Amino acid sequence: MVQHSSDIKNRQMHEVRLSDGIVTLSPLRLDDVEAHLAGEDELLVRWLNGGPSTREGVEAYFQHCREQWEAASPLRAFGIRVGTPEVLAGTIDLRFTGEGLRPGQVNIAYGLYPSWRGRGLATRAVLLASWYAASESGTEAVIQVEPENPASAAVAQRAGFIPGRQTHSRDGTRFNWYIRDLRAAVE
Repeated sequence: MVQHSSDIKNRQMHEVRLSDGIVTLSPLRLDDVEAHLAGEDELLVRWLNGGPSTREGVEAYFQHCREQWEAASPLRAFGIRVGTPEVLAGTIDLRFTGEGLRPGQVNIAYGLYPSWRGRGLATRAVLLASWYAASESGTEAVIQVEPENPASAAVAQRAGFIPGRQTHSRDGTRFNWYIRDLRAAVE
């Protein structure tokens, strides 16, 4: 069951908090920078970041994410948090607009730090993010996975996504799409 701290339509960025009792999603904060830098490994660099992060780059990106939340813009970036006290285990972001997306489609991208992988946390985070996307008028969630990344494809399928089309980004990267109808996600 998803728990949230306030009415999903009338809240400030700092109030968004989604939890299933194991995983909690809340917006990325500047005090997450150190944990993110410590958790980054070659898989996150390869599949998500496009290159090793720098402190300055992560701080600038997390500040951008905060500004996106405050302006109710198309990017909603969450920290994936676990435990008591909560520890940053990874990130998940939703993009309500983007290359190749139709109106109503929401792209979901996620990554866990190495010590948190293999525990089902990414699947839980994707389910929470899907619920949030549906509550924000998303009708279909999309996870784009490079064919060489079977672990990410497995997460998508465990979260109820089905294989869709194959696309190529502007830079020529090939992606297999996994799709989930969100109309039932908020019921």
